[in-house]
Amino acid sequence: MAIRQNSLRRGKDVDMTTGNITRHIITFAFPLLIGNIFQQLYNMVDALVVGNLCGENALAAVTSTGSLIFLIVGFFGGVYGGVGVVIARCFGAGDEYQVKRAVGTAVLGTVLSGLFLTLLGYFGSPVMLGWMGTPPEVMEDAVAYLGIYFLGILFVVLYNSAVGIFQAIGDSKRPLYYLIISSVTNVVLDILFVGPMNMGVRGAALATVIAQGLSAGLAFFRLSRAQGAWRVSIKGLCLDKPLLKEMLRIGLPSGVQNSVIAFANVMVQSSVNVFGSAAMAGNGAFVKLEGFAFIPVNAFGSACTTFISQNIGARKFERVKQGAKFSVMFSCGCAAIIGVVFFAFAPQFIGLFGKSADAIASGVLRARICTPFYLLLACSHGIAAVCRGAGYSKVPMYIMLGAWCVLRVTYITIVTNLFHNISLVYAAYPMTWAVSTACFLWYYNKSHWLARVQAKYGA
Repeated sequence: MAIRQNSLRRGKDVDMTTGNITRHIITFAFPLLIGNIFQQLYNMVDALVVGNLCGENALAAVTSTGSLIFLIVGFFGGVYGGVGVVIARCFGAGDEYQVKRAVGTAVLGTVLSGLFLTLLGYFGSPVMLGWMGTPPEVMEDAVAYLGIYFLGILFVVLYNSAVGIFQAIGDSKRPLYYLIISSVTNVVLDILFVGPMNMGVRGAALATVIAQGLSAGLAFFRLSRAQGAWRVSIKGLCLDKPLLKEMLRIGLPSGVQNSVIAFANVMVQSSVNVFGSAAMAGNGAFVKLEGFAFIPVNAFGSACTTFISQNIGARKFERVKQGAKFSVMFSCGCAAIIGVVFFAFAPQFIGLFGKSADAIASGVLRARICTPFYLLLACSHGIAAVCRGAGYSKVPMYIMLGAWCVLRVTYITIVTNLFHNISLVYAAYPMTWAVSTACFLWYYNKSHWLARVQAKYGA
């Protein structure tokens, strides 16, 4: 990609190519950390309200749809990661023209993909729920929830696109503000729609859509009034073929990776569904809680990817090396601590979602099997973030495709045909985390990835 130097305006709070590396990464990651907490609370509120006010079957309907939503949305989310890397690299290089073109291409591509997702999710989700073996007593509520959710999916992808733009230029604070406002709105509307208005799972889905629309609106209102090259306008919308090709080169493998992992998790969910609505509810409640373990992983992963992308653009390769090492180690430490806390207090946490003893027991069982191995999960995601920031997004795709999809599905298929034991189903996660971590560590230490980056982008 050609570099065209211009007088790109930068603020000290967004330029990560100079100054203290640790301070930059932590300062950038902290708002993401808080934002991820609100995002997880945002995702969890539906389950909490529905579980306590509508019962076990409704809770199973809401929580069991998560893997299916990620199967469809995760692909495009991965592609948006390529968008952020390209914009950050152009920003780090000081190329104002390319930043403008990249932002215009990203936004127009988001609108088109969001419209496609609406049709795919609305009409395809009932069929996929059937493939997953969703029990009849759960099916009606699950279809209703997904139908409303996907009618508002354009708001989700628009907000994620806006966040990618903000993060690419080093601004992680504004997305936090919008997410806080959206989360509070979601809580209030959830309680109102599901409680006094008695709308059930439909009310929970509608509250989510309205809140997502608010966050997307606020984000794009700000971007439309930005003073930098990243300003969004109707006039600036475009599809720059070279930039789009580069975004897809980096983002498409991540999208495929997300989708195949989600497919594997759908297979796991299908195996859990066999054990009934109590197992579905307990497992779904744990999945909602497990998102908190991903908070430091996601925050420092995003910070790492942006930091590496900007510094590669600025040709500062020693900073790339130091930033990658710090981000991976710090996120691993945080995930290990969270794993210990979740292991100790699993019964209390799962019990927040309802009073069914069977559902709580199922959720606690998965917590006790998975949480001791969160450090492995963080290591895999951390090195994957380094690879994406360096432009090697095919590496995590291949590793996670092999470990988290092929191996996981093979294991689940064998185990469920030989044994009727949900503990063995849950064991699929730590086993495949261990395999992927071993592969990532080998690549990180043996591949000379930084030397190849320097040879490709060096002056």
